[in-house]
Amino acid sequence: MNFEEWLKTVPVPISGDPLWKVEAYQLTLFAADVGWRDVTRLAEDKRTLDLSNQLYRSLGSIGANISEGYSRGTGRDRARFYEYGLGSARESRGWYYNGRHVLGEKVAEHRLSLHTQIIRLLLTMVPEQRGSLLHEESPPYQISIQESFEDQELSSLLENVPLS
Repeated sequence: MNFEEWLKTVPVPISGDPLWKVEAYQLTLFAADVGWRDVTRLAEDKRTLDLSNQLYRSLGSIGANISEGYSRGTGRDRARFYEYGLGSARESRGWYYNGRHVLGEKVAEHRLSLHTQIIRLLLTMVPEQRGSLLHEESPPYQISIQESFEDQELSSLLENVPLS
């Protein structure tokens, strides 16, 4: 199933949520859905049983963290959860690389590319959220530095100090 076909299967309670507009979230849910089959295949080979469990958990964690972060009230909180999602996306990509011998090169290449795309989106989202708090406007000051000092001696010392 490709992404366009999959989009048609997403129920309205998911696709109707404002979170659905976040491309990384859409791709993450798609990755978890196609990952279901991959995890099942990995679990059938005893050599990759533990890997399948790790992959399943990391796949679910990406979307969970994006949705939790999206629901936070500040950019700083959102960024923190998007970073958790970023870590899980990288973890999933690593598990896919490790499972390529069982999944096959073609499937592994597709999943690696998909997760790389999610990672790139999250790498853009994190600084956008952090930046919303780091670039506050300075409040305008109504008085000069000289007027703020009542001590005349200190004020006279500041007369010859360049302020810019």
